Amino acid sequence: MSNMSGNHYKGQEVSCCIKYFIFGFNILFWLLGMALVGIGLWAWSEKGVLSNISSITDLGGLDPVWLFMVVGGVMFILGFAGCIGALRENTFLLKFFSVFLGIIFFLELTTGVLAFVFKDWIKDQLNLFINNNIRAYRDDIDLQNLIDFTQEYWECCGAFGADDWNLNIYFNCTDGNPSREKCGVPFSCCTKDPAEDVINTQCGYDVRAKPDSEQKDYINVKGCVPQFEKWLQDNLTLVAGIFIGVALLQIFGICLAQNLVSDIEAVQASCFFT
Repeated sequence: MSNMSGNHYKGQEVSCCIKYFIFGFNILFWLLGMALVGIGLWAWSEKGVLSNISSITDLGGLDPVWLFMVVGGVMFILGFAGCIGALRENTFLLKFFSVFLGIIFFLELTTGVLAFVFKDWIKDQLNLFINNNIRAYRDDIDLQNLIDFTQEYWECCGAFGADDWNLNIYFNCTDGNPSREKCGVPFSCCTKDPAEDVINTQCGYDVRAKPDSEQKDYINVKGCVPQFEKWLQDNLTLVAGIFIGVALLQIFGICLAQNLVSDIEAVQASCFFT
């Protein structure tokens, strides 16, 4: 018995550094994923979605809660597999972690290449996406806040201009529109006066009834699609750095997990032959 024990400890051993590094990193990932899913479920509960599941598909635009649920769900699954796989030295979970992370990396790479090759198509899809969300602006408070944040941050209005707000039933300029917001835009389109501490939520009323030459004195007339393109060009180094950093982190995670799997399998093999 003592001879067998001595042979065991002289053989291959699992690297504690790699094991607990993967465990520590993924437990943070796991907890963050749970937090995002929890926030998403809380937001749906506040909007009454959980009591009426069919309402999830009723919104014409994007429900931002989906971003929390999808990102949080992916982080939770990855974190669980990496955390438990490393702690319990479970090769199945570690291999699942590596493959899942590899698939995400491949999808990111493919998306980046396609976005570069089919730039015009991406621009058209972005235009369509924004316009669909403009139609649903008043249907969901989270979507409304997301659109307002986007228009304020990029100092833009609509997809390609303020007239895109004709797509919304409350803001269009048709004669039969009874809304007080007729021929207007949301307050997030308005140019900001640094001297004003309180946001004037009615600053966009009737602004599109004015001549085009006067509108620029009240609102940002540039569309969000060209403003987003300009932002990308101005911050190309930052965006590229983030993508490269994330890619390297994913590759590093895959390599560490595969290294740990090799160590575990080597230890199991040495124990078997011993």
